[in-house]
Amino acid sequence: MPANCMRRLVLAGIILGISAYTAVAAQTLDAIAQKGTIRIGYISDEEPFSSKRKDGTPSGYAIDLCGKIADAVGTKVANLKRDYVETTLADGFDAVKGGQIDLLCGALTINLARRQSVDFSQPIFLTGASALLRKDSPDYLRALFLDRITTQVSAKPAPATSAIGVRADTTTDATLREALGPNIPKTRIATFATHQDGLNALEDHKIDAYFADRALLFDLASHARKPATLVIGNRLFTHEPYGIALRQDDSAFRLLVDQTLTATYQSDDFDKLLTSYFGEESPILRREIMMQSIPQ
Repeated sequence: MPANCMRRLVLAGIILGISAYTAVAAQTLDAIAQKGTIRIGYISDEEPFSSKRKDGTPSGYAIDLCGKIADAVGTKVANLKRDYVETTLADGFDAVKGGQIDLLCGALTINLARRQSVDFSQPIFLTGASALLRKDSPDYLRALFLDRITTQVSAKPAPATSAIGVRADTTTDATLREALGPNIPKTRIATFATHQDGLNALEDHKIDAYFADRALLFDLASHARKPATLVIGNRLFTHEPYGIALRQDDSAFRLLVDQTLTATYQSDDFDKLLTSYFGEESPILRREIMMQSIPQ
């Protein structure tokens, strides 16, 4: 092939590559503008981060932050509508990757494995994994998850084989298996479709502990039939930064998302937002979030 033809082909390839990159970089905002709608996905059983009210509308800390982002998009897209899409944790990331959802909101841990298919905003929350136990759970589990064993003694002997529950398709599943290790007595791991299913199994003595992010466990325990019979572990096994999931290779949209979050964190209203969902822990949480946030 003549050298001048080769140069033309190379140049054409570069131009096509730049054009493709430019199209991808602007794809989310362009798609939103074309449809006049921003599609916000959420997981309905991750209260206080994302849940569904009795009237079917979503609510939660992550939902409110996604609402702030929608407000920012609304300054660029006139008469913007919001379409809230209920999804599952397993399906939500695929929906973001496939373009069916613009933002995925909930208790979503940012990790490298997930970043192979989706991108994330800057962190919106920081927590870690521990367990919810009954006060009559086996002593070795209380020793594993608590700094000290509770004083109440079980009225029943510990079972020969205990069970710990964990939600399916979460990052905490693998962490739990590592935490148990080879020196822990024989323990079965049971997976559940929702956190509520895990709580029900714990209260019904089908499992002896439920393993999840500690921020979720506080709210889960408050919805128990007998909250006083449960105790939340204070030993953390992971560092879990939460973020909002969005499509990869879209720097323009991610910049808008992160700019909106930073402005929200620096506003006076952020204290009120945290307090409404996390109560007296909000000052500590704000300091942690601010330390991880991207400055203006």
